[in-house]
Order: sequence, then structure tokens, then C-alpha cells
Amino acid sequence: MASTARVVVTGAGGFIGGHLVSAFRGQGYKNIRAVDVKPLDEWYQRFDDVENLKLDLNEKENCETAAKGMDEIYNLAANMGGMGFIEANKALCMLSVLINTHMLQAAQKHGAKRFFYSSSACVYNGDKQKTFEAPSLKEEDAYPAMAEDGYGWEKLFSERMCRHFREDFGLYTRVARFHNVYGPWGTWFGGREKAPAAICRKVIEAKLSGTNEIEIWGSGDQTRSFMYSDDCIKGIQMIMDSNILEPINLGSAEAVTINQLVDIVESIAGVKLKRRYDLSAPKGVNGRNSDNTLIQKYLRWEPDTTLRAGLEKTYAWIYDQYQARERGDAGVVRESSAVSAR
Repeated sequence: MASTARVVVTGAGGFIGGHLVSAFRGQGYKNIRAVDVKPLDEWYQRFDDVENLKLDLNEKENCETAAKGMDEIYNLAANMGGMGFIEANKALCMLSVLINTHMLQAAQKHGAKRFFYSSSACVYNGDKQKTFEAPSLKEEDAYPAMAEDGYGWEKLFSERMCRHFREDFGLYTRVARFHNVYGPWGTWFGGREKAPAAICRKVIEAKLSGTNEIEIWGSGDQTRSFMYSDDCIKGIQMIMDSNILEPINLGSAEAVTINQLVDIVESIAGVKLKRRYDLSAPKGVNGRNSDNTLIQKYLRWEPDTTLRAGLEKTYAWIYDQYQARERGDAGVVRESSAVSAR
């Protein structure tokens, strides 16, 4: 689609959605609608040359407002966060099924040409993730279904809804399963942050406070892969432009243990911390990695930003945000993202 396409990004006040809106602007798109439930002054990135709407997309009429007149819909809106949030808010995570269902109905009603849905690696069968050896999960491993309770089941159901709207109504739908996206301009404190941001913040706190100690959830032996935000945005657009009909992995294949993740952040910070392990804390599955066979086959590409390179940028951004918060600079997380637009 040319940059004349009218695009709407839901969840635009959040981490990935904000990056996607920023990317569209940089690519010359002139008709961008950004939608989020949060008040506008709480969005991570907000631009005055974009149509910014505060809407609760759990409500069907708001989804119609979001979709009306749009050519492309990128649905990234959901109730979600890190493992601590997911495990404590299963019903809230499940309620996101309303958002995608209503957005699909609105897309069909208002004649949207293309629809993207952001799914998650949490759809994968838990029995295949019991080892710490970072099993590489193929797309077919989502079935027989045994998804992450709450959040994962909602994602798996919404994937099927996209499939059936494509098969039954001819709606152009594409689905990507995100694997642990991280980077600047995201949640880094408050309970919804994911592991890379949480580890960066904890290392910064330990370094600046002089405690030289860090708490790690679980044994630290859990394995994951982490995808830098730039790779995620590139992948979203490539998948939307592709002929890939079924859900596909979008994640890095560079697996590390949580202990190794801490090692990297410590190295960036120039510290070595004493580690305390909270074995009672939420820790998720033991091992998960992205098998990128299909995305390499279809796109001849896969996320390739090294974890070290991505964490250096993420750590620097969180460090600045942390320092600003300590100084009492209100709203610093959002101000610099829109300097050029406000």
C-alpha cells in the first residue's frame, strides 16, 4: 500500500503502538489515526500531526469510530504486561477478546482493506516449554492447545477469529506472534514492565543507590529470546505486505537465560551485583525461543538486532528516565517523543 493509505493503530499510546505510529510518520504516511484508552498525556509517544483519539475499544461503538474511513487496521490494543501482571490479571487479559472481536466486525462493516493482529508466544503449548534448554517453538506447536492461562488463551482465540473473518468474509488478515519485545519508549516501572526493562531498572537502582544487589524472579535459569522494537516494527510491516495467511513467529532466535540477561545489563552498567532469587515470584514457563524457519522462508529475513546492541539503547533510555524521575521532572517519558511535532 502507498503512503496515501489511511491507517489506524490501536494501542498507539503504548510501547509497540507508539513505535509503529512513529514509523508510519517517518515513511510519509499523512492519514494516521492513533487510538488508546489512556489519557493523551499518558501516551509514550504522541504526535500533533496524527489524529489522536482516546477510546475504550472494549466498547463496540468505539471500535467503529476507530475503523471508520480507514484502509488498514493495526490492532495492538490489549490488557497486558509482564509475567507478574499476566498471572495476577487473567480475567482482565481475557477481556481483550472484546477488542479484537469488535475491531474485526468494524473492519468488515466499514470496508477496511487490511487487518493486522498482534498475537503472542504465550499461545504455545505449555508442555513444550518445561525444559530450560530454550526449545525453539514452531508455529505448529500452538496445537494441541494449552496456552498461557488467561492472556495466551485470549490471543489464541483471537487468532482464530482473524482466520475465520478471512475465510468467511474475505477480510485480508495477517497475524504475528510476538516474542518478548523490548526497547526505549516502553513501560519500565509500575508492574507491567517486561524482563529487559525490569532488569535495566533494577541494575540502575542498585548502582545509583549503592546497594549493589538485585532481586531476580525465579532461579534465573529460565530461557527466553528478546526482540528489539525496531525489528518488531519492520516485521509487522513485512508480514502485513506478505502472502502469509497463518500466524507466524516474530521474534529473535538469540536465546539467553535470565541470568545471562542480567550479565549483559551489568556489563553495560559497569557493575557486578549480588543476586537474590525469589523462587515464589511469577516466572512463566521454563524455556521459550522463536523458531524462525518460516519467516526466513517467506520473507528471507528475521529479527537480527543483537541483544547486547538493543539493551545498550534501552538501558541508556531507562537511565535517563530514571534520573529525570528522581529529579521530579514530571512527564519526562512522553515529552521528548513529540518535541518535533508539538
